[in-house]
Amino acid sequence: MSKDEIFCDCEVIHADILEEVKTRMPIEEDIYDLSDFFKVLGDSTRLKIISALDAHEMCVCDIAVLLNMTKSAISHQLRYLKQADLVKFRKEGKVVFYSLKDDHVKDIFEIGMEHIKEK
Repeated sequence: MSKDEIFCDCEVIHADILEEVKTRMPIEEDIYDLSDFFKVLGDSTRLKIISALDAHEMCVCDIAVLLNMTKSAISHQLRYLKQADLVKFRKEGKVVFYSLKDDHVKDIFEIGMEHIKEK
């Protein structure tokens, strides 16, 4: 271990802290669901789609042109995002417009971008 590494060398268990934290820990099912949620966001193409939809609602054709991808590939990724409840759609005649599901999705994306740009 290098001298720059920080580690705890104590033998004291802080029971009061452990009990407080235990009461605040999410249940296992919620942790697994959150993990799956972040896995959906772990794809750069899906994040590009979220970025585009953060700016404006768009149809599949427009997203495909923007990202230089096929409509089929975009539809496939939108299906994942819809199943994860991150996007919604509305029909206008034959055109289907996609947008972010709610402000939570917008906030998660924007706060994440803000965080990585802090460097």
